[in-house]
Amino acid sequence: MEPYATADQVWAGGLIFARIGAILLTLPGIGESYVPPRIRLSLALVVTLALWPIVAGGLPPLPQSLGTMVGWIIREVVTGLMIGMLLRMFTSALATAGEIVSLQTTLSFAQTANPLQAQPGTTIASFLMLLGTVLVFATNTHHLFIAGLVGSYQTIAPMKPLIMGDFAQMAVRTVGDSFALGLQLAAPVVVFALIFNLASGLVARVMPAFQVFFAAAPLSVILGLSIFALSLGVMGTVFIDRYRAVARVFAAGAGGVGG
Repeated sequence: MEPYATADQVWAGGLIFARIGAILLTLPGIGESYVPPRIRLSLALVVTLALWPIVAGGLPPLPQSLGTMVGWIIREVVTGLMIGMLLRMFTSALATAGEIVSLQTTLSFAQTANPLQAQPGTTIASFLMLLGTVLVFATNTHHLFIAGLVGSYQTIAPMKPLIMGDFAQMAVRTVGDSFALGLQLAAPVVVFALIFNLASGLVARVMPAFQVFFAAAPLSVILGLSIFALSLGVMGTVFIDRYRAVARVFAAGAGGVGG
């Protein structure tokens, strides 16, 4: 072995680090704002060293001009950001479900800091986002992320043109699927709120003198949260199954690269 890294080896490592670093900076769980940037960049460096023997053969040779070199690096950074953002977009399903549950249980005014979105949000939405992050690591779904890092070099090869059109279509589809999944996760509470509001309206029509609001408001909170707690296990299972399916799309090319 050489006692030092050659220019071609440094170039290959830099290209890999550009993509891997961009992915890890936006990946759910690892790329959160509460994780120090030094930790994320150190992890990106370790993953780069691990992937270099596997993917270095499919990287472009060292360019002769500085402009071409910068262009390749920007391309890899953009590719990494696209992959990371697609995986992050799908986690918004939990935030959507939390917002819907909060609205249906009249708890949308209860705001708290959401560490995964770096902005205030409803307490239930923040809880579901943290629950989703815990489930990702508890079910070893992050292993699919690592396989997806390798598979990305098969799906979006550096030597092939950047498929911006396909990414745009996939981003739109991912946002739509995440919103639909969020509504499905909150469906038990939505059904309860519909039935409860209809019953409250009927009581108000039958007994106009009865103060329905003072009785319905606490019941809506108590019963809504009870149904939410009972359905929490199903919500977590459905979300992690759908999220693993999305992660497998990016990990599908790993076998081709490894072979």
